[in-house]
Amino acid sequence: PIGGGGLIAGTALSAHYFGNNCKVVGGEPYEADDAYRSFHSGKIESNSTTNTIADGLKTVLGDKTFPIIKKHVHDIIRVTEDEIVIAMRLIWERLKIIVEPSSAVAFAALIREKDNYHGRQIGIIISGGNVDLNQLPF
Repeated sequence: PIGGGGLIAGTALSAHYFGNNCKVVGGEPYEADDAYRSFHSGKIESNSTTNTIADGLKTVLGDKTFPIIKKHVHDIIRVTEDEIVIAMRLIWERLKIIVEPSSAVAFAALIREKDNYHGRQIGIIISGGNVDLNQLPF
């Protein structure tokens, strides 16, 4: 998941220096897709709205992390709010791990593009569990 870019930048550097032909792909909500747009435009873009359940990703892409993302991240996949909720629920139900919506974005991106990753070895970073149990989306 991409918010300010620290997690994905560190992951991309680790994959570059220690991985064996490892590609790093980020996930981001459509409703807060500044990293996706920045990645494709080559300059830091801002969001006009951050109306997403993934509140941990409402941050601004950092000027220190963006050059690393441009150089070492393979792609960024955007996901809908419904896809985030579906991914979050699947992780809760199948893995029995409490994850926050922001963390579910990475899995939602994989689900969205599952045909592109069929038969490959994949790791997903599950990054946080800050959830108000009285505000669950399911």
